[in-house]
Amino acid sequence: MTERQVQISLGAGAILASLFLLLWAIPQWVSSPSNVQKLILSPLFWPYALAGFTGLTGLGLLFGGLGSDDDGEPVNEPSDNPAAAWMRLAGMAAIMALTMFLMPRLGMVLTSMLVFVASAFLVRTRHPVTAVVCAVLIPLILYAFFAHVAGVAIPQGNVLRLP
Repeated sequence: MTERQVQISLGAGAILASLFLLLWAIPQWVSSPSNVQKLILSPLFWPYALAGFTGLTGLGLLFGGLGSDDDGEPVNEPSDNPAAAWMRLAGMAAIMALTMFLMPRLGMVLTSMLVFVASAFLVRTRHPVTAVVCAVLIPLILYAFFAHVAGVAIPQGNVLRLP
């Protein structure tokens, strides 16, 4: 598949997933009490927000793919070594097992950072600096929101205690 085809396919898939979530899955499976004080703490807020962001991302991919000039080159050449795919799968299974082992010891924030970096380098990201920056910032921002704004306790580890 060319880059244009990949973007159009991913965009259409994201839009369909968003519509499924917005129109059927969230109303069907997520319930919310009527006496929720803050909208942001409602059990419906984040599923709808994530479904909306998924739809916007899909639209961006779709329009980006439709507006791009494509030279017809495939995005990824097929691998000559099929064992490499099995090694990546085993690596991802090891990362998942280590996540379960490290979570109670290091806490959710530090473990998330390490798992993000390990997964990014396992799949050989083309943007390693961006992956490391996101691996550090996203868990910290999420911790700050949930711990200090929403008042939700985030599991802390034995190594690092965040304020």
